[in-house]
Amino acid sequence: MKANLFRKIRLMAASIYATLFITIQVLWQQLTNTYDRKFGDKMLRWWSSRLLSAVDVKYSVNDPFNVKIEPGRRYIIMSNHSSHYDIPLIIMSINGSIRMLTKKELFKVPLWGKGMKAGEFIAIDRHDLEQAKKDLKAAREKMESGIVLWIAPEGTRSKTGKLGEFKKGGMIMAIESGATIIPVGIIGSGAILPPKTWDFYLGQQVKINIGQPIDASKYTLEQKDGLINEVRASIINLCKEA
Repeated sequence: MKANLFRKIRLMAASIYATLFITIQVLWQQLTNTYDRKFGDKMLRWWSSRLLSAVDVKYSVNDPFNVKIEPGRRYIIMSNHSSHYDIPLIIMSINGSIRMLTKKELFKVPLWGKGMKAGEFIAIDRHDLEQAKKDLKAAREKMESGIVLWIAPEGTRSKTGKLGEFKKGGMIMAIESGATIIPVGIIGSGAILPPKTWDFYLGQQVKINIGQPIDASKYTLEQKDGLINEVRASIINLCKEA
């Protein structure tokens, strides 16, 4: 069901409120030197549930391999990406201290950008190779401390819903850090807010399929294309309707 103007205003206001609330909470903790990652995780789940509730998403999680985040191991979640709602869907579907590796431009947004940094989200500069290398090093350090990274291997949101070409940066980081990649296929999220519109469609059915983890340490940097092919094939399969 397409949201009417009144409902659209309500859900946008609810999303802005939730984002502003969590941003202020995290910035206050940073200011008072009391930031706690577990509290950050709790707030992100609250934020995710509020955003999904606002558009009345009906989602189900299929996890046939019973994927668990084990302490002391490095994890990277890689999924298709066709919606602004993919992040809250991932956060609600997999337990762990999930943070996003995202373009540095978002960190320039007033208040929100500072909140993301304080909340341990990680920026990457797509236009400066040397800075990107430093950013990926920082991301590896975050993983070693227990952060589970979410990466869109396509590098950006798909405008067509089809899986685009994969970037190599995330694969290189996975290999160098010996990370376990958790492939995820998200089906139906693109219908909530179609690209290039502000038309929200309520009550959409979304499926989150979690695939068999892939050990990136079995690949060398020279074999990164093989890892790309394995991850891509897994996500394509996970995006198929049963």
